[in-house]
Amino acid sequence: MKKEDWKEYAAITASTFLVAVGIYFFKFPNNFTFGGVSGLSVVLGKVTPLSPSASNFILNILLILIGFLFLGRDFGVKTVYSSLLLSFSVSGLARFFPMRGPLTDEPLLELVFAVALPAFGSAVLFHAGASSGGTDILAMILKKHSSADIGRALLLCDSLITLSSFFVFDIKTALLSCLGLFTKSLVIDGVIENINLSKYFTVICSNPEPICRFIVQKLNRSATVCDAKGAYSHRHKYVVFTVMRRAQAIQLRRFIRRTEPDAFILISNTSEIIGKGFHSE
Repeated sequence: MKKEDWKEYAAITASTFLVAVGIYFFKFPNNFTFGGVSGLSVVLGKVTPLSPSASNFILNILLILIGFLFLGRDFGVKTVYSSLLLSFSVSGLARFFPMRGPLTDEPLLELVFAVALPAFGSAVLFHAGASSGGTDILAMILKKHSSADIGRALLLCDSLITLSSFFVFDIKTALLSCLGLFTKSLVIDGVIENINLSKYFTVICSNPEPICRFIVQKLNRSATVCDAKGAYSHRHKYVVFTVMRRAQAIQLRRFIRRTEPDAFILISNTSEIIGKGFHSE
């Protein structure tokens, strides 16, 4: 394994454990049922002799086996690693830190952590090209073997699991679970967007050479230069296009203001960049 692979698996390990902490310490004790296998495990823990931790372990292992059966080689190694690690982490926490009830008497506060910790961990996993398994495995199977709307199918599945809490638990727990379902996807999307956030530069200037040299030699990025003409002044100009991470963007902005004070700079946020140095697909 290369150094980059070690770093990637370290991030997957840390984020998976973060998901496990959020599920075990905040989701299970409060009977929050929003989303996926962990939500279904809460329901099964109430209606069967199995604990939520045991149900979670069994369901994840079954889904991994189903994934190998239907996906074969297309089944991602990172997802298998994360799913197994999550199952063993939750079971390990249940063994060494048995919970008799919620950590606090503030269910809304615990709902925040039950949503935020797994959502942040899941966002890091998605960024690394992995997932924590569970219903994501079913989504991969549907994607390969049908033309179903995957997002809608998963939302329907999560909604049914959440709605089941109205029949199994009290109304307060059920309503909090619904609130968790509504906010989970928003938190994941927000974290992913911030992780991927980059700055897109459009620089209109008279002398692009110093700017391009700084971008290539100092920031190790590239740029595209186009000829342009001012609509009002009719003077010949150059337009420099480039994209970079936020820390590099600060350096570039300062350099342009220092070397080309008359340059016109447009800077916008973007999180969907496909190409060398960013996302490969």
